[in-house]
Amino acid sequence: MSFSGDVKAELSKRVSGAKHCQMAELAAILHLCGQYGYDGTGEITIGFQTENEACVKKGFTLLKKTFNIDWGCPIKEEDLRKIIHHIGPLNEPAKEELLQRTCCKRAYLRGAFLSVGSMSDPEKSYHLEFNCDSKAKAEQLQQLMKAFEIDSKIILRKKNYVLYIKEGSCIVELLSVCEAPVSLMNMENSRILKEMRNSVNRRVNCETANIAKTVGAASRQISDIRLLKERYGFQNLPMPLREMAQIRLDHPDAPLKELGDYFDPPIGKSGVNHRLRKLSELAENIKLQK
Repeated sequence: MSFSGDVKAELSKRVSGAKHCQMAELAAILHLCGQYGYDGTGEITIGFQTENEACVKKGFTLLKKTFNIDWGCPIKEEDLRKIIHHIGPLNEPAKEELLQRTCCKRAYLRGAFLSVGSMSDPEKSYHLEFNCDSKAKAEQLQQLMKAFEIDSKIILRKKNYVLYIKEGSCIVELLSVCEAPVSLMNMENSRILKEMRNSVNRRVNCETANIAKTVGAASRQISDIRLLKERYGFQNLPMPLREMAQIRLDHPDAPLKELGDYFDPPIGKSGVNHRLRKLSELAENIKLQK
């Protein structure tokens, strides 16, 4: 099962004991993926347009708890009118009266993710979205998230309005709001591992770049020293520079600090760097005399 499927499976098992929260979650499921109509025998039916079995089961569980409507049983017209009266027409956003309490906002967002939500595997990328059939429904979801300081954006994709979140911290907060602790913990573990890998990669890249820089500098220094030896002569160099030139030739791979330790008495990195720079300047002057 995908990470998104695991989240939905966890949310489907979370049923609030408060009827107002049950009504809010049912409103989300009905408004975002619910439908009603007449079957071939003229009976009124209620269904859910989703491939997620957990969402369908949750929808009928909530119908039973809130309106005493059983799975597969015919629905009376007065029952349907009662549902619409409480949650509002399905082609519109849910009634705001259902979403006044913080707990009901949580329940609605939980039902919304079950109905039209999806998210990528956090080991690969951070992306969570809700696919809504109207801009008004997407904006209602956006406002509910703002109540929990969760930032989201809305785009038009084909005929649907997609509300999406790309910040890992905001996705974690939404999982917390929807009360999915297991999924939240799994995502946090993935985030930690991902950040550790990124940190290690950055450090390795930095060290590799430093090594390449050091090797490149050493190669140029040795090339300059060999030029001086051939065309200027070590005997014409001041003693400090002559010592430096020979030590660098004897230890081509050594870093500056190690080169300084070969002097008697030892000198620091700045002293080594100064002498090598002087040798390079002399070599550059010889090149210009061509």
